[in-house]
Amino acid sequence: MHATRSNKTPIVVFGSVNIDLGARLHHFPVPGETLHARDAGLGLGGKGANQAVAAARLGADVRLVGRTGDDPLADYAAAALRRNGVAPDDLYRSAGDLTGLAMICTDSAGENTIVVVGGANMHVDRADIARMAALLAPGTIVLMQCEIPTDTLHAAALAVERAGARLILDPAPVPAEGLDAALFPLAELMTPNETETERLTGLRPHDPDSARRAAERLHRLGLRRAIVKLGARGVLYSDESGHGFVPPFAVAAVDSTAAGDCFNGGLAVALAAGMDLARATRFAAACGALATTRRGASDAAPTRPEIERLLASR
Repeated sequence: MHATRSNKTPIVVFGSVNIDLGARLHHFPVPGETLHARDAGLGLGGKGANQAVAAARLGADVRLVGRTGDDPLADYAAAALRRNGVAPDDLYRSAGDLTGLAMICTDSAGENTIVVVGGANMHVDRADIARMAALLAPGTIVLMQCEIPTDTLHAAALAVERAGARLILDPAPVPAEGLDAALFPLAELMTPNETETERLTGLRPHDPDSARRAAERLHRLGLRRAIVKLGARGVLYSDESGHGFVPPFAVAAVDSTAAGDCFNGGLAVALAAGMDLARATRFAAACGALATTRRGASDAAPTRPEIERLLASR
């Protein structure tokens, strides 16, 4: 049975779906060593799924287009998405593929190692783009990330432009060969963090001034609007009308895993509601900040009342 669709214009997310398998260890194993984990957990992850859940938790109607394998992990992903208000109807179950999997080990000092198996995410192709394009209308907000093949990402961005929709591209992770130069003018907005900004511009931002200079370099590459995330040091936003800075929110952070994805989900919701870039960035920054106060990926996404309380406190 398909979920009932609302009459609201949906936010469309085109991207990855993973299952995160996490284990906490006293220390990382050396080659040949077998360790018992202190504890472990299974959760929904992948930047596409995380951003879709983040937007849905804030009340948006969300359509997530991507792929899983045809395996038990796909069933787990579908159930987790439904629990979080995202119908899995637009996910293609790819026979013969494994659902994307991230294996995360964290030691007693809080350091982690992550092994990602792209699985079905690495076979997202033009058939999936066609399914996404059927959902688009002029002005539709589309969220994309870089956990799918780069040629598919470029073709999907072109489809968004042809539809007159609005692309928010999270350049994470930046491909080893760099980001396709054609994507900068196709995206309305990009939201790199410090590391991604350095990969894209050659400048690693560490304060508002260096973030502004990095944003100017992004504009010279053809990007109309830029948001440079500085983690616990705040967020800079920039477009043709100028730039501004959102100072960090004071929260008790325990895990930053979901911060970037919740930021992007909140940003899409804010822009879809008609907020200008300054207000939308502040709203998104509150989403990202609250996501650091709990552990996990999609499970860390905050609700709208939580966001409103944080915004009202400052």
